[in-house]
Amino acid sequence: MSHLQTEGSQRLYEAASQLMPGGVNSPVRAFRAVGGTPLFISRAKGSHLFDVDGNEYIDYVSSWGAVILGHADDAINLAISEAAQGGTSFGASHEGELKLATEVVKRMPGVEMVRFVNSGTEASLAALRLARAATGRTKIVKFEGCYHGAVDALLSKSGSGVATLDVPDSAGVPTESIQSTITAPFNNSAAIEEIFNHHGKDIAALIVEPVAGNMGVVLPDQGFLPFLREITSQYGAILIMDEVMTGFRVSIGGASQVHNIIGDLVTMGKIIGGGLPVGAYGGKKELMELVAPVGPVYQAGTLSGNPLAMAAGYAALSHLTQTQYVQLENRGARLQSGLQNALLKHNRRAQVQRSGSMISVFFNPNPVTDFSSAQQSDKALFASVFHNLLAKGVYLPPSALEAWFLNCSHSEDDIERTIVAFEESLEEAQN
Repeated sequence: MSHLQTEGSQRLYEAASQLMPGGVNSPVRAFRAVGGTPLFISRAKGSHLFDVDGNEYIDYVSSWGAVILGHADDAINLAISEAAQGGTSFGASHEGELKLATEVVKRMPGVEMVRFVNSGTEASLAALRLARAATGRTKIVKFEGCYHGAVDALLSKSGSGVATLDVPDSAGVPTESIQSTITAPFNNSAAIEEIFNHHGKDIAALIVEPVAGNMGVVLPDQGFLPFLREITSQYGAILIMDEVMTGFRVSIGGASQVHNIIGDLVTMGKIIGGGLPVGAYGGKKELMELVAPVGPVYQAGTLSGNPLAMAAGYAALSHLTQTQYVQLENRGARLQSGLQNALLKHNRRAQVQRSGSMISVFFNPNPVTDFSSAQQSDKALFASVFHNLLAKGVYLPPSALEAWFLNCSHSEDDIERTIVAFEESLEEAQN
């Protein structure tokens, strides 16, 4: 096995650790789940990353899904440059907001009006507030293993039963903040039915990633999403589709289009910023007009609708065609089959699960359908394979329970090289 030269990354990480918690600005970047020193990236282009030590990698992080056309895309760079010439922030309305809003409403099922914010976390926070105002209720239902941002009410894990109110999943979150949160296992309709039987009249909203991506790629069982739509409608609760990750990625209209489910509210982010910080929430006009200044639900942001993010997001969406989604699907299918064949060759009972250009490998002999089964994956084996791949120039998310993301710049050669490197990494991991 070859070894990377990482002296530059090590030097920068030591310095960063003195100035930032763990040396990072988002925890998973610290490599704690796989060990070793996190890499410091100097530049990126297309499907490739380059670190400060001069190493080059085929990138399957794609800025955690935010990059879909490819790194440093010429059209997006030009849009950002032209927007910056006119000013980086106005604190006032501008046409760029209207252009991006038009694209979002045109593409995302169920969204008639949209409000831009600065992150997926902000979008979740605002959507919950809106749902509570619309229903006059307080309780929220979420799913174990689904992440909806660093919102106090959503940083919780399940108690001893499916209808048990939660305890905090992060230090600093008061118990009071999550007393109205109920967590259920993903893909478990019976658990949801029990929760609504007990608490239905008090439930303001159910929030779900239609394709879970924060515990690896976990697809909804057939009938699960339609059941959520049916039971929330039955009890008058708001169904929030968290499409921050899947929106404009798994299809031109996100997972809502793929699974033919219309949420009452949809949260979005990542791709709609073209690689710049952004978030959004949207839904039916009658709901969205409860938001200030039209309605009583207050939500604001100094940099919301930032002209650079709006220009980048518009460039990204307007350059995405159905042809590119077909290519992403084909590349994803080829990568999936290649990884599966390599696992079979080396007698590894593992699951390669995919939705469009989102994919992950679970070193688990059984299909992964929820957070409990995802956690049974062999994380030590993943860490070994991760570092083997890194040494061969393939960069994966540094955690066994994260989705990998393809982008439109991944070539057939990238995919074939990745499959070969994966097979070699499996062989080395057995030794």
